[in-house]
Amino acid sequence: MEGGNSPSVQLQQLPLATAAVSVQPHTDSFSYKENLIGALLAIFGHLVSSIALNLQKYSHIRLAGSKDPRAYFRTKTWWSGFVLLLLGELGVFSSYAFAPLSLIVPLSAVSVVASAIIGIIFIKEKWKPKEFLRRYVLSFVGCGLAVVGTYLLVTFGPNSHEKMTAENITRHLVSWPFLLYTLVEIVVFCLLLYFYKERNANYIVIILLLVALLGSMTVVTVKAVAGMMVVSIQGSLQLDSPIFYIMLVCMVATAIYQATFLAQASQLYDSAQISSIGYILSSTVAISAGATFYLDFMGEDVLHICMFALGCLIAFLGVFLITRNRKKLVPFEPYISMDAMPGMQNMHDKGIAVQPDLKASFSYGALENNESMPEIYTPATLPIVQEQHGSKGGSAPPYRVLEHSKKE
Repeated sequence: MEGGNSPSVQLQQLPLATAAVSVQPHTDSFSYKENLIGALLAIFGHLVSSIALNLQKYSHIRLAGSKDPRAYFRTKTWWSGFVLLLLGELGVFSSYAFAPLSLIVPLSAVSVVASAIIGIIFIKEKWKPKEFLRRYVLSFVGCGLAVVGTYLLVTFGPNSHEKMTAENITRHLVSWPFLLYTLVEIVVFCLLLYFYKERNANYIVIILLLVALLGSMTVVTVKAVAGMMVVSIQGSLQLDSPIFYIMLVCMVATAIYQATFLAQASQLYDSAQISSIGYILSSTVAISAGATFYLDFMGEDVLHICMFALGCLIAFLGVFLITRNRKKLVPFEPYISMDAMPGMQNMHDKGIAVQPDLKASFSYGALENNESMPEIYTPATLPIVQEQHGSKGGSAPPYRVLEHSKKE
C-alpha cells in the first residue's frame, strides 16, 4: 500500500514545487507601490536639490554685489541651501532602494525643469509681454515635454524588484552579461581617456562620455549600497558582507572621478550644453547598465518597453529645449587693451605699470585690491600736465605720466 501510494504523492507535490519556483513579484500591487515610492522620493530629491543650489547661487551673487566682508559659508542663506542639498541627495539615494535603476535615473530631468521655473519666477529683469513670450517659449515647451516624459517614465517604467542581499548582488556581479558589459565599458573608457589626455581631444562629447561611463558604475553601486542598507534595517543584516564595502568604495571612487571630469568640462564649455548633453548621455548609459546588471526589463512586454523609451526621448527633448534657451554668460572684457593695439606698448613709469596687464586682471582703471591700499593708489589715472616749450625749441610730449608716492 505504501509503495503504491508514494508515486501518486510525488506527482501531486511536483506541480506545487514548480509553481513556487516560477512565482515572480512583477505584477502584484506591492511592486507598483514600491515603484511609486521610489519615483516620488527621486522627484522630491531632485526638486529640493535644485532649490538648494539656487539658494547657494543667490547667496554668492548677493555677496558679490555688496560690500559685505563675510565669506559665503558664514551666511544663513548658503547654509540653508546646504542643508536642503543634503536632504535632496538623501531622497535620491533612498529612491534607488525602492524602484528599479532604469526608472530613477531619467527622473533627474525634474531638477532641470525646477531650475528653469525658478529662473523664470525670480528673474529680476523686466520684459515686455511679447518679448517675454518670444524669449521663453522654448522653455515653456521644454518644461511641458519634460513633464510628459516624466509621466510616461513613471507609468511605463520597469517593474522588476529584487531584494538587495549580498548573495543576489554577488550573483549579478559575476554573471556573464555584466562581465561582458564591464569589459566593453573599460575598453571604451580607456580609448576615450587616451584621446582626451594624449591627443588633446577636448570635445564635450568625449568628456561627458567619460562622465557617463563613470556615472553608470556609480548608480549601480548606489543601488546596491542603498538596497543592502534597507534590507539591513528591515531585519536581515547585510552590512557584515564584504560585497557591501566593495560597492561602497567603488561608489565613492567613481563619484570623485566623475566630479573631476565634470569640473574640467565646466571650464571649457557652457553649463547649458553640459546639462543637456550630460543628461542624455548619462541616462542612456545608466539605463543600459541597469538593464544588464539588475535585469530591469526582464519579463516586461514590448509595449511597456516602447512606451518607456518614448518617455525617455520626450524627456531628452524637453531638457534640450530648456537648456537651449538658457542665456549664455559673456565674459567681461576691458574697454581698452594696450596689448591689442598695434604698435602700442604698455605705459610704465620707473617700473610701475599704469595699464594693468590683461592676463593678470580683468579690471580696468583700478587695482585689484583697492581696500588695502592707500586712497591715492585707487585710481590708476594718467594726469595730463601742460608744459611750456623750452628755449631750445624742443617739442614736448603731449602728456607726462606722474609717479605717485606715499609721501604725497
